[in-house]
Amino acid sequence: MTGIAASSLRARFPAAPQLSVHLVHVELIWIEKRLENWIRFGTHTHEQILDRRRRILSYRPGAIFAFVRWAANDFGTVTSCIDIVRAMAPGEAYQTLPFVRPGGEILLMVESWPRVERVLQAIDAIERLGIEPESVSPDHWRNVHNRITAGQAPRSYTLDQHRAVLLRRRVGL
Repeated sequence: MTGIAASSLRARFPAAPQLSVHLVHVELIWIEKRLENWIRFGTHTHEQILDRRRRILSYRPGAIFAFVRWAANDFGTVTSCIDIVRAMAPGEAYQTLPFVRPGGEILLMVESWPRVERVLQAIDAIERLGIEPESVSPDHWRNVHNRITAGQAPRSYTLDQHRAVLLRRRVGL
């Protein structure tokens, strides 16, 4: 490619923003009544605003977050999904997801609004206990995924379960 052609391409398609390779990056988009990506829970370490409709949130390895995607067209909702993801460290194996770079460990992946709503209700129930959903055991999110996939109600997360998870983390298990 000639220098002129390459510079013309760079002018039309500016380079992607420089992002740390040690973090997991999630692109959030909001186009009213068309496309919405948002985070339901999770603590990000960095935020980069690209324009009034797009921003990128970055997560440290080990961070757990819930990523909701919704899209519609002139005829109604096309897709609604929720993924609960654990950010991976460089060199660890990961699964890919749309809008998540490079990817993460998918703890829960649910599609269709009725199922997404059940996951959101499970998150709300955990928050009513005074527990941050990002500190919940990854195994609980896997269990919620499996129960919803099987058409069953997810089991409730309890304060006793959470205390046990915190104790296990403290002793390094």
